Amino acid sequence: MRLVILDDYDLASEWAAKYIRNKIIQFKPCAERYFTLGLPTGSTPFSCYQKLIEYYRNGDISFKYVKTFNMDEYVGLPRAHPESYHSYMWNNFFKHIDIDPANAHVLDGNADDLEAECEAYEQKIAEAGGIELFVGGIGPDGHIAFNEPGSSLVSRTRVKMLAKDTIVANARFFGNDLLKVPTMALTVGVGTVMDSKEVMILITGAHKAFALYKAIEEGVNHMWTVSAFQQHPRTIFVCDEDATLELRVKTVKYFKGLMHVHNKLVDPVLSIKEK
Repeated sequence: MRLVILDDYDLASEWAAKYIRNKIIQFKPCAERYFTLGLPTGSTPFSCYQKLIEYYRNGDISFKYVKTFNMDEYVGLPRAHPESYHSYMWNNFFKHIDIDPANAHVLDGNADDLEAECEAYEQKIAEAGGIELFVGGIGPDGHIAFNEPGSSLVSRTRVKMLAKDTIVANARFFGNDLLKVPTMALTVGVGTVMDSKEVMILITGAHKAFALYKAIEEGVNHMWTVSAFQQHPRTIFVCDEDATLELRVKTVKYFKGLMHVHNKLVDPVLSIKEK
């Protein structure tokens, strides 16, 4: 497990974007061999997506041979609704890069048979050869995707009733009207993400500090689903200084002492121009 600590949100986002860029370029994707990327939504990955768009516009990276699978989607929210995760991904990332829309997979929260949709999503991931790199974010309670406290750590893609705390937290996106907030979602499971060859989790802000503490310094616990990734052979937590506020001083010092090793993962930053 790696913990990469950067000074602030912007630097953490840039480090993560460089890492994704290098992983895709090193993979050498082509028509016969796509790179498969798992993606999150929310405020945390926004700047990372902006950097990836910048790299694409500069001609440093292409997403032509990349397939993406998003973590989750609300149930019953129209696809074109500004708060749907389809809309988020299209407006903040997909429409700005050269990915084939057919290769950008997001769960359909309006499917006639939601359980069949979840099963089909797992099948699509398997048919794509599994996820090479799954990027995720977490909530203040340590949930990843919509795997809220108490979720099984071997769970698969499924329909999930949302906890009241999640509904209240998301009300700000729906004019603070609780009645407009979806109460169900489709989400990949903890086990789905654990099956990925590599996982990178972005954690920024002081409000995520206790969750990072639970993820790093305490044991695996289904009440803090992010802690499951202690057991993944290739997990990278990327955080800013604010997110480390609950960690022990010696823990922070230890991982900062490894930054010269971690930075070799993004330096040099690769470019398809160099081919």
